[in-house]
Amino acid sequence: MSGDLGAEIVVRAAAATLQKYANLDLILVGDEVELRDLVTRIVGQGPRLRIQHASEVVAMSEPPADALRKKKDSSMRVAINLVKSGDADACVSAGNTGALMATARFVLKMLPGIDRPAIITELPAKGGSLHMLDLGANTQGSAEHLFQYAVMGSIVASDISRLEKPKIALLNIGAEDTKGDDTVKDAAAMLSASTLNYVGFIEGSDLFSGKADVVVTDGFTGNVALKTMEGTVGLCVHYLKRAFTRGWLAKFQALLARQVLKRLATEMDPRNYNGATLVGLNGIVIKSHGSADAYAYQHAIDTAVVEVRNQLPQQIGRLLQEEMA
Repeated sequence: MSGDLGAEIVVRAAAATLQKYANLDLILVGDEVELRDLVTRIVGQGPRLRIQHASEVVAMSEPPADALRKKKDSSMRVAINLVKSGDADACVSAGNTGALMATARFVLKMLPGIDRPAIITELPAKGGSLHMLDLGANTQGSAEHLFQYAVMGSIVASDISRLEKPKIALLNIGAEDTKGDDTVKDAAAMLSASTLNYVGFIEGSDLFSGKADVVVTDGFTGNVALKTMEGTVGLCVHYLKRAFTRGWLAKFQALLARQVLKRLATEMDPRNYNGATLVGLNGIVIKSHGSADAYAYQHAIDTAVVEVRNQLPQQIGRLLQEEMA
C-alpha cells in the first residue's frame, strides 16, 4: 500500500506473475475496498488471488519503532504475520525499509546462529552479476557478523545466479592483506579457514570486474557504495544524452547507435535487479524499491519464488551449522 506509485503497481505485477507461474497463489494485503476495485479492473476473478484486509498503512517516513508499536494492523505487519503463520511462504513489500526490517525481525525472529539480518541485492557485473551485502540493515558489524553475511550471501548467489561455489570477497580500502582495520582482517581470517570460496579483499574500483560473485561489507559502507553506484549511473546517462543531442551530427550518430544503446539500456536496466532480500530471518522477506513499476515489482516477486523453491532460510541454517562445527 505504501510504495511510491501506489497499489495499482502491485496489482499489475500480480496479474503478470499469475500468468507466469501456473502453480502460484498470491495474497494482496491492504485496504480491501481499494484492492478489490483494482483487482476487478486489472485481473478479474480467479481462485489464485485473494485479498487480506489491513486497516492501517506504514508511511514511508514513519519511524520503524512507531510502525512496530502503533501499526499492528498495517498491511506490512499483516503480510509478515501471514509468513509467520505459514499461510504465506514469502512477503514482498515496497514499503518503508526500516519498518519492514524491524517488523520482520520482531515477528519472524532470527535464524539460529545469525545475530543480525542483512540486506542483499543483485547488481550487474562483468560476466554476470554481483551480490552485495549488507546494504543498510546494520551500520556497523563485527568480524563474526561479516562472516555470517558471507555465509548468507553465498547461499543467495548460489540460488539466484545458480553458482555452485560463489567467489566471496570483503570490501576493503586495498587488496593487500595488510590493508584495512582489525574487523575486516579478523573476518578475512575466519573466511580463509572456512569451506567458503573466499578470494580475498576487493576494492571499490573492482566491484563490477567479475573478480567476486559476493561482496561483503558493513551496512554503512554498503549503503554508501550502493547510492554512489546509482548516482554514477545517473551521471553517465546525463552525459550520454547530452553528447548525442549536441547538433545534427550527434543526433545522426545516435540514430546509427540506436540498437547498441537499446541493448545497453536493457542490460543495465535497474528494474531487472529489483528485489533485495532481508537475509538472516526465519522466513523470506523481499524488499522492492519504493519507486518500482509493475515490471520491477514482478522481478521482486520472482526473487521470492526462487528463494521459496530453494528453501533459503533452511539452506543458510545448514551451511552455518557446517561452518561452525
